Amino acid sequence: MQKYMQLLEKFPPRPIRAQEDFEATQKVIDELLDKNELTQEEEEYLDVLGTLVEQYEDDLDIIPDIYGVDLLKVLLDERELKQKDLVPIFKTESIVSDILNKKRQLTTRHIKELADFFNFSPAAFFSRTLEQCETGSL
Repeated sequence: MQKYMQLLEKFPPRPIRAQEDFEATQKVIDELLDKNELTQEEEEYLDVLGTLVEQYEDDLDIIPDIYGVDLLKVLLDERELKQKDLVPIFKTESIVSDILNKKRQLTTRHIKELADFFNFSPAAFFSRTLEQCETGSL
């Protein structure tokens, strides 16, 4: 118990409200994780800090609601892919171009094949608002 109290005195866990708080908490977490073995008290303290980080990230909602064609554009950019890389899914480069320019909409087949291609759930291509409306959780 004394080791736990020392940890608390060194870096008292507090709700994370700003990026500076997050970085300071993450630094303490990293220091603990760099150790070969943790004591029971260190594990419990790490659990508390991890919970604070998780709450901060949940409150921050750091994952933007990007879906559909916008998600497809981000994925192409992040993976340094070209339109031609999607021809096996869309059959022609002109269809890929029309989709990316929002002249055509993604079909169910497109979404299923894109999900397989990028190793994502097909749900990632739908907006959260749409999903919430469909499930009645809005």
